[in-house]
Amino acid sequence: MMKAAKTIESIEQELIDDFSLFETWEEKYEYLIDLGKKLTPLDATYKTDEYKIKGCQSSVWIHSSYKDGLVYFEGDSDAIIVKGLVSLMIMVLSGQSPKDIVDAPLQFIEKIGLSSHLAQTRSNGLRAMIKQMKMDAGAWGIKN
Repeated sequence: MMKAAKTIESIEQELIDDFSLFETWEEKYEYLIDLGKKLTPLDATYKTDEYKIKGCQSSVWIHSSYKDGLVYFEGDSDAIIVKGLVSLMIMVLSGQSPKDIVDAPLQFIEKIGLSSHLAQTRSNGLRAMIKQMKMDAGAWGIKN
């Protein structure tokens, strides 16, 4: 089995380092918004209820695919901050093995302070997004 170029942990550490460069939450939100703007647009085919994350206040769609033992994610949201969160999760989890995705504790969310700075509804949505991505990865792991 091929190993992903970077581990989930190393990507998380890079993000922790990136976020530590910003002094205020305003700057961190700007960075999140920029990440969202750089997200590859999701094909309209996947902007359906089937791919919509339940439990998010704004609309979030996540699509996964499987190639050469690795799971790839793409996604989108109609809210700019949430789109940044989608981008973060894709950066961390896409291109990893199903097992690594399912087992990832994803501590960077806590470490960059996101969990304490997001509104409750956004935190719930982020948890729902992570849960769905892990379920998708688990399903790919079982199928293959």
